[in-house]
Formats: sequence, structure tokens, C-alpha cells
Amino acid sequence: MNDKEFDALADAALQRIELALERSGADLDFTMVDEQVLEIEFPDASKIVINRHNAAKEIWVAARSGGFHYQWNSDAGCWRDTRHNQELLSALSELVSEQAGERVSLS
Repeated sequence: MNDKEFDALADAALQRIELALERSGADLDFTMVDEQVLEIEFPDASKIVINRHNAAKEIWVAARSGGFHYQWNSDAGCWRDTRHNQELLSALSELVSEQAGERVSLS
């Protein structure tokens, strides 16, 4: 994957996450800190940070429960965790739910 392809895929993923957060109805705030970083803030002031890592061509997620790296899987057409192979939005649903203390679906 070249830089241009990564940029397009990562931008689309961040936009999809933002839209899913808007539609979730969960009690949380989120904002794009810059073009590469999306922060989700919870009522207890904890955060989940999602950012593009251009050098590795990955999307990184930092949550209370740990850090996760996602690579584009062209066969599956989605971002997959490099350790557990979990799809990005599915994993984020679990992480956000855990941190929010309520079920949040981002799929």
C-alpha cells in the first residue's frame, strides 16, 4: 500500500468512526484534534485516542485497557488488530462500552 492509498483508507476509517459515534447516542464527547487524531472523552474524563500512524501504515488506538494497532486487510476489506485480528469498529464498540459503562454499538 502506498502513502496515498493509506491516507484515503485511514481518512475514511476516522470519518466512519465519527459517524458511528454520532449515531450511537452514547454520553461522550469526541473531536478531531488534528487531521490524524480523534479523541473520545467520557463523563469520568477518561479518553480513548485513535490516530493514524503513517510510518507503519496503521491506525493506533489507546484506551484504558491498552494499546492496539490495526492494519488494513485488503482481503477482508477492513482494518484488523495485529494481535487478535479483531475488526476495528467491533473492537472500538467493546472498548467504548467498557469505558462508558454502558453498551455502545459502533457497527
